[in-house]
Amino acid sequence: MARPTNQIDIYVETGSKKTFAAAIDWPGWARSGPDEPAAIHSLFEYAQRYQRAVGDIRPGFRVPRDLSELWIVERLEGNGTTDFGAPDVSPSQDAAPVDPAGLLRFENLLKASWAAFDRAVAAAGSTELSKGPRGGGRNLEKIIRHVLGAEAAYLSRLGWKFKEAETGGLDQELVRTREAVLMALAASARGELPAQGPRGGPHWTARYFVRRVAWHVLDHAWEIEDRSS
Repeated sequence: MARPTNQIDIYVETGSKKTFAAAIDWPGWARSGPDEPAAIHSLFEYAQRYQRAVGDIRPGFRVPRDLSELWIVERLEGNGTTDFGAPDVSPSQDAAPVDPAGLLRFENLLKASWAAFDRAVAAAGSTELSKGPRGGGRNLEKIIRHVLGAEAAYLSRLGWKFKEAETGGLDQELVRTREAVLMALAASARGELPAQGPRGGPHWTARYFVRRVAWHVLDHAWEIEDRSS
């Protein structure tokens, strides 16, 4: 099949039970399915939701007209985390350095993702979130705390020292954690963080860090929207 001129480059991460499809240049736009076709179709279906999330802060995203515009440039072997329900393998492009313009773009994408999450939380208000296959068991506060805990864990994967606060309100902790994410991202982009941890394992790159944070935040923003509608 000829390579389309209006293509959107994506990569596919395939585990034994679950597959993720994600856009190379648009961190956070990543969806899963039981196999490659299903994951790509889900990615396509979520394009408009992603545009609503990032469009105001990070213009330039284009919703594909059909599936043929999603062009696979890399296939990756997934792992247990993939099958558990989270993307966990970095595409080769994420090893590239991040220049100042790229850093600003990533910062804006993260801010857009957080803004989408905050809008979903505010819209849900005191509504009791539905249960079920998509809903799971967490209430709104537990989802927020889960997102905070995940971002604290992601910071450690970047090589940034951060400890979750034992006291304080959710709003205060959201601000503190997000400030740490932006500081850590900038330090990583400037090459100020070690490439490997104290035990020799590789740290995440700045690009993959943004990819994982944005995906997780938007995934739960959309969960809240779905469960409160």
